[in-house]
Formats: sequence, structure tokens, C-alpha cells
Amino acid sequence: MPKSYSDQEREYIKKRLKDEATKCLIQYGVRRTTVDEIVKRVNIPKGTFYLFYKSKELLLFDAIQEQHEIVNRKLFEALSNIDKQELSAEQLTDIIFGFYKMTEEMPILKLLDLGEVELLARKLPREIVEQHLQDDTETIKNMLSLFPIKRGIDLQVVSAVFHAIYYSTLHKAEIGEEYYDAALRAMIYGIVTQLI
Repeated sequence: MPKSYSDQEREYIKKRLKDEATKCLIQYGVRRTTVDEIVKRVNIPKGTFYLFYKSKELLLFDAIQEQHEIVNRKLFEALSNIDKQELSAEQLTDIIFGFYKMTEEMPILKLLDLGEVELLARKLPREIVEQHLQDDTETIKNMLSLFPIKRGIDLQVVSAVFHAIYYSTLHKAEIGEEYYDAALRAMIYGIVTQLI
């Protein structure tokens, strides 16, 4: 019979699971991170793990999502502080470019190459992946609502473009290190000039 935990204990265990999953992801990646390693680090029985998450992949996704939300909050704050009257495409490009560079420097997001992202996405329930993409689209809509956007812009397409730009960051080596930042900035500037 599963042990019952107080709300405080549940919150603590869930936080510890995400913290240790993050550390394991950084150290081992998606493939080599195991439930056994995580529960050993958190010092809980393996059965307890499944009271919180149905699979390792759901926990890893939750840990990554937490980092993603931190970056989104920082971006939203930066965009909220822009003087809308003085807004230029260059200024907005700089802020969004900084956001992509910040994600590159976050250890948990830095280690995820295309193969790791695809592996994780493939093992997640389809509705989780679809909900994540929908949430991203809503986040982009909320951020863009801060600015005077040209009429007739399809925000689903804009969201897809920003996802495409993110996936291109996973191909830095193939793009070429010496051209990567300029290419990234050019892609962002291209979409920004179509928006404002």
C-alpha cells in the first residue's frame, strides 16, 4: 500500500525529483538518465517515484519545462520594459537574440542536441507534446500583444517560425560556428520586421 504524504512532503519530493533529474540530464543526457539513479539521489523508494510521475520522460520533460518557463519569464519582463513608442526592429531583435543566447547557456538546455530532443519527444504522450506547443504559441501571443503588430499576421505561423529558429540552435556546428550568431540574428530580424 503506497505511503501517503502531506502536501508539504509531496511538494518537497517533487522539487527534489526535478532538481536531481536536471543534474542527471546534465551529467548523463536523456538516454543514460535512469529512474534508479534519480530515486537513489532523492532517497525514496522506486515505487514512490511512480506516485509522482508515470515515466522518466515525463519527469525529464517537467525539469526542462521548468527551465524553459524561467527563460520565458525573463523574456516577458524584458519585453514589458521596452518603451513601445521608441520600439525598433533592431531593439526587439536584440532582446529576442539575447533570449536564444540565454537558452544556449542554460546547462540543461545546452546539453540537449537534436537527437536528445527527438528521443524525449518520441517517448512523451502525444497530448503532452501538443499541449507544450500550444502553450508556447500562447506565450508568444501574450508577448506579442505587448507591441503594435501589423494586421493580418498569423500568430500560429509566427510561433512555428520561432520554434524553427530554436531548432536551428541545435545545429550550430552544421551552420558553422563563425556564422552562427549572424545567421541567428538575421533570422530573428527577418521575422521581427514582418511583425512590427
